[in-house]
Amino acid sequence: MISRETRPRIAAKARLRYDRKAERTMLLYPEKGMVLNPTAAEIAKLCTGEHSVGAIVDQLASKYAKEATTIEREVMDFLSALAERGLLQEAA
Repeated sequence: MISRETRPRIAAKARLRYDRKAERTMLLYPEKGMVLNPTAAEIAKLCTGEHSVGAIVDQLASKYAKEATTIEREVMDFLSALAERGLLQEAA
């Protein structure tokens, strides 16, 4: 279960890669890949295990000058989708 205190990190089997030719960020994992929109890429880049979900939300809320509750819902939805695919781990 992902909460504000969770410190997410991208699973060891996955990696972020920026495709310069197509100018897009992808999350690559065995036999598959996921094209990320700019916001999703930014969230994924912050999933290093160093930041809590709350810190990620606060950082994005201040950067985009949006309500934290709106951003939190979007971040939680994205992280939940990654977790369901086994692409997200909780840092120890």
